[in-house]
Amino acid sequence: MAVLLEDIVQSVELLLKLLRKKPQPYVDPDLDPVLLVPGIAGSILKAVDNANGKDERIWVRIIEADYKFRTKLWSKFDPSTGQTVSLDANTNVVVPEDRYGLYAIDVLDPDLIIGRDCVYYFHDMIVQMIKWGFQEGKTLFGFGYDFRQSNRLQGALDCFAAKLEAVYNASGGRKINIISHSMGGILVKCFMSLHSDIFEKYVKNWIAIAAPFQGAPGYITSTFLNGMSFVEGWEQNFFISKWSMHQLLIECPSIYELMACQKFHWQHVPLLEIWREKEDADGNSHIILESYCPEESIEIYKEALSSNTVDYDGETIPLPFNLEILKWADETRKVLADAKVPSQVKFYNIYGTNLETPHTVCYGSDDAPVAHLQELRFVQPKYVCVDGDGTVPVESAKADGLNAEARVGVPGEHRGILCDHHVFRILKHWLKAGDPDPFYNPINDYVILPTAFEIERHKEKGLEVTALKEEWEIISDEQGDCDNIADNKPLMSSISVSQPGDDQSSRAEARATVVVHPQHEGKQRVELNAISVSVDA
Repeated sequence: MAVLLEDIVQSVELLLKLLRKKPQPYVDPDLDPVLLVPGIAGSILKAVDNANGKDERIWVRIIEADYKFRTKLWSKFDPSTGQTVSLDANTNVVVPEDRYGLYAIDVLDPDLIIGRDCVYYFHDMIVQMIKWGFQEGKTLFGFGYDFRQSNRLQGALDCFAAKLEAVYNASGGRKINIISHSMGGILVKCFMSLHSDIFEKYVKNWIAIAAPFQGAPGYITSTFLNGMSFVEGWEQNFFISKWSMHQLLIECPSIYELMACQKFHWQHVPLLEIWREKEDADGNSHIILESYCPEESIEIYKEALSSNTVDYDGETIPLPFNLEILKWADETRKVLADAKVPSQVKFYNIYGTNLETPHTVCYGSDDAPVAHLQELRFVQPKYVCVDGDGTVPVESAKADGLNAEARVGVPGEHRGILCDHHVFRILKHWLKAGDPDPFYNPINDYVILPTAFEIERHKEKGLEVTALKEEWEIISDEQGDCDNIADNKPLMSSISVSQPGDDQSSRAEARATVVVHPQHEGKQRVELNAISVSVDA
């Protein structure tokens, strides 16, 4: 058959187009929509110039990061509105809405090349969920917000209500799965308490991850007195200084709302401890350790920050511990205490474990006591730690005060838990995404993860020998009897089966041993060793 040269060229061009064309991602039309809600510092923020409308990213960025942060984000709280307002009156801080809200909570500095994973937020989870069949703008959305503001600020709650309605309509009237992280859980809980009718109308499930339901005591105490770093390790040198962040957070209602809840019955009360030199009635000097409970710590914050100021645009602005914000935060706590999950909504709680987490904060030492409380801003604290995710104690994260379908502890770091494969498997099951996970047990809420698999086969002269070794790790919320772990011994069982053939020369036999090791820190290891021998003449 003769083929025209033109036809050949067209065929080659078509082939090249097909080769260049990226395969379309798998989309599951039956999935219910998901809305991702970040925590503090987890949204890209832009500053819009009110005069010319130009915008620039001010959180997170590297070039001129500290300068832009101080000039555009430093704020003062307005008690009449409950809003914290930028010192720069010509700037309006906004959250970009690109990619249906996902851009602002994906990679917080898209321009970063080296160390880019340190500014990943929901990035890994977004990638994973797209693999499961979720589609941006149809079944996958994000809600970024100005994390300086109170979690019950009406403007933020109005935006959240509008977002729920938009997601509901974009997905064809399907109810929404909310996945919140950290302080995002406080925002969602405030909304649920104040607008339960809207919440029930649009929401199917709410999954809170690493939420500080009763506060993050050690983390917030040191934040008030010393500031905080957004990232740890060498990367923090490229970001905002702790001092600049400190001056911002002193005027942020959201930070005050993360203080240790004073009415919560802590198993171990978080304390602020200070080594101080005191004189007795006879004038003799003694070094003593003073301890303050959360309520008593307020007076220490007031004294320590009484002379704190910043220089802005040629003006010295006082930034003491803000009692007006504290009063506002106390009202937020009352709102949170009254929250209840609507009857048509299911609530799930995932919290991080296995990391030393600051709880009690101690300043000074027996050898180097603190002379004046105003020195605390310049003293490096030491911590008494409890179990948690490095930021939020387990005790706080578990105490959601809600009717939960499940509470699951996963070993992981506060922000790193968002890219943890254990969490992905749990979410996949709860969201009913993709094929059912054969290793997930929904009754007891644990995940069975295959961790090792080895198989060897040898066949010679009708004799086939197969050796199999397999291991699993069971991650469970149940901690078992920790006091007796050292006394427990592995449990071992043996299994033997045989299959005779039609004659004596054709038969098969298998033997296996199963070893179940004692549970430790929510993990349990199971080993299977098996060998089979078959004879086939």
